[in-house]
Amino acid sequence: MRYKIVTYGCQMNVHESEKIAGLLEGMGGVPCGEGESADVIVFNTCCIRGNAERRALGNIGVVKAEKKKNPDLVIAVVGCMTQQSGTAEMVKERYPYVDIVLGTRNIFDLPSEIEKVRASRAAVKKRSDKRYRAFRTEFAEDYLTLDEAAPVARTSFPNAWVNIIYGCNNFCTYCIVPYVRGRELSRPASAVLDEVKRAVDEGYGEITLLGQNVNSYGHDLAGGESFEKLLREIGRIEGKFRVRFMTSHPKDLTDGVIAAMAESDRIAKNIHLPVQSGSDKVLKDMNRRYTRDRYFSLIEKLRAAMPDIGITTDVMVGFPTETEADFEDTLDLVRRVRFSNAFTFIYSPRKGTPAAAMPQLPYAEKRARIGELIKLQNSITKELSEDYVGGVYEVLAEDVSPKHPGMLCGRTESGRLATFPGEREMIGRFVNVRITEARSASLFGTVEE
Repeated sequence: MRYKIVTYGCQMNVHESEKIAGLLEGMGGVPCGEGESADVIVFNTCCIRGNAERRALGNIGVVKAEKKKNPDLVIAVVGCMTQQSGTAEMVKERYPYVDIVLGTRNIFDLPSEIEKVRASRAAVKKRSDKRYRAFRTEFAEDYLTLDEAAPVARTSFPNAWVNIIYGCNNFCTYCIVPYVRGRELSRPASAVLDEVKRAVDEGYGEITLLGQNVNSYGHDLAGGESFEKLLREIGRIEGKFRVRFMTSHPKDLTDGVIAAMAESDRIAKNIHLPVQSGSDKVLKDMNRRYTRDRYFSLIEKLRAAMPDIGITTDVMVGFPTETEADFEDTLDLVRRVRFSNAFTFIYSPRKGTPAAAMPQLPYAEKRARIGELIKLQNSITKELSEDYVGGVYEVLAEDVSPKHPGMLCGRTESGRLATFPGEREMIGRFVNVRITEARSASLFGTVEE
């Protein structure tokens, strides 16, 4: 059984695709080689922004031709997009050749649903052309139990993704995540620690802890579990590795977590801390539950504890209540914080969220604002890159460079991408790289023995 998984969206989806691969390989499946036709195609979808949803639906439409050539092909659509109200029914109506639709906490049903489709087809061939389709998007009550038992076929060496918490309780007014991912569920600390230990023993040099809000970890567990405590316990695991985590909500970032980061030589001095807006009014309308002054305070604490920390963020422009003055507040915050990098995007209405019901700003206005924001952040990133030239940094060789033959790439502890000469056999090793050149966000250097 040859399978292909098409993944959209965040790192959580990337890791869930690894779980899907593990489930399929447990059925005897093997990933498609280049040029091979698949027996099973799984679309792991995202709906956080409209563009990701449109891309997924477009590519689901494209495989109609493959299904026509191979009627035995099994097509499954899973992930966040399917969990939205009415989406499963829409897929059933617009894409009748799709066989299986599963929600975000039902991916573990995939093997049994594939077997049902195959068994039904075998029976149908004797009777009619009617096809079996499975649509299940309710949340699985025993999700954590199923998740712990699920195999994982990791595809991101030398990085290992490790979920620590699922779901979200924040209900930012623009965000669909709480509706499609459900409420927060923390994994037991013992399960997280066991998975990290296994990954380190298997040679993974980087562990990335995942959650919609990692800082909420443990709030739903008994026994005083917390993200700070988990970080400290992971930091005591033996071996050569470093830890990153995403994503952190500013309202829940504690002094204890900052101290745990600063005191451990295994936790990367790097944090992704989405600010979304620099305007107090817009932050309130977004239901973010912190102010710009609170955010500045967190930045000061992080840099006081770790002067060389790399700080990245998410910034949204064009929220429905954002005025030109609010946008100027955002530009002012970006100038003052000086992020290493920023993931910038235009607000995209998500059906069912409070912000989608608000009067929307003209797209031309939003487009002009994001252009100005990107220009500002690019200039800051370029200036910060120059500070690395001449320095020597420990880099985990992660992959071959997609644009520079004979070169490898990896990140410094602070999260900056560095490109340097090297052979494929070096992937997974920590090397010291002297930075000789900076090109905007990219650093280039040579390996020092």
